[in-house]
Amino acid sequence: MSLQSLLRDKRVLVLCGAGGVGKTTTAAALGVAAARSGRKVLVLTIDPARRLAEAMGLREGGAEPTPISPERLYAGGTPGTGQLDVWMLDPRVVFERFVHRLSPTPEAARTILDNRLYRFLSDLVAGMQEYAAAEALDHFLDEGKYDLVVLDTPPSRHALDFLEAPGRLARFLDDRIVSLFLPEEKGRGGRLWRKTSQLLGNVLGSIFGEGFTQEMRAFLGAFSGLFAGIRLRADRLRERLSAKDAAFLLVTSPEQASLDEASFFRDMLHEKGLPFAGYVLNRSWAREDGLLPPEGLLRHVEDDTARGGVEALIRLAEQERARAEVHRGLLQRLAEKLPAGAIAVAAPESGGELEDFGGLVRLGDALATG
Repeated sequence: MSLQSLLRDKRVLVLCGAGGVGKTTTAAALGVAAARSGRKVLVLTIDPARRLAEAMGLREGGAEPTPISPERLYAGGTPGTGQLDVWMLDPRVVFERFVHRLSPTPEAARTILDNRLYRFLSDLVAGMQEYAAAEALDHFLDEGKYDLVVLDTPPSRHALDFLEAPGRLARFLDDRIVSLFLPEEKGRGGRLWRKTSQLLGNVLGSIFGEGFTQEMRAFLGAFSGLFAGIRLRADRLRERLSAKDAAFLLVTSPEQASLDEASFFRDMLHEKGLPFAGYVLNRSWAREDGLLPPEGLLRHVEDDTARGGVEALIRLAEQERARAEVHRGLLQRLAEKLPAGAIAVAAPESGGELEDFGGLVRLGDALATG
């Protein structure tokens, strides 16, 4: 297997890793490479750096994915049939779209969205990037518009929680305590339930006002119709991400903390039975693409000052070669621990943040052919 084959054959590519390893840039570059090879690609990103967002022409707070123009995607080359869209996940937009999709009628959706308790819940969900990632990914896979969706997960040890987020939300909203506020025909029923519900209603009414309990019951009564849909989508997403056309890539760097995170993620993927495709070693010198040895310059210098400058360059080059050797050894150790069919590739050192779309093209091509 190669990264090129992943970009050609998979329908979902999920990138995980610690913060600061270049995961978002890698996701964008792989999306660019897949689109330039002829596929219809969507890159779902969490919070790209400003320069990366500008390089991709990404609109902040957009309600829909941003299409990358063919002129930018194929600049300097022959236009192809591939397409690339990019969307920065906005949890509020995702959650509102989810309500519209699962509500039986537009009126039912409005009942939920116009309730002041929805605003509180949407503020709560706005901090749940994991839920937004799960819901958006399921939506776009269900829509079927794209050949490949590349997901950039949140940079934390809880990044894989997006697999559990829909189920957690359903369990919270369907919990016994929440059910006490449902209208009687939707609650658990029974004399004890009615007595407890009435007591809670009286207590909350005395604190927040008489209409609060009724408003909460109306809201949860409307929302309870979505419970089954939430559970179904949680199960469906897990099935989709366990399928053969899905793959998880772990992005890491030579720093020990990043390597420890990558090891943690790999163990989690194994525990959850998810398809681990391999590692991308970023921010390393394991690849020396385009680096020329400075020794040849000595033939072209005549005075001692210039010779001293070249000799200083040679000493720096020796240090870089030694570091590259260490990083290649690290890449080899990562490769030795891989299951059959998985890969370990190194990204060429880009010298920090990529400044333009052309940099993403070069990085994507280097990774795909690595």
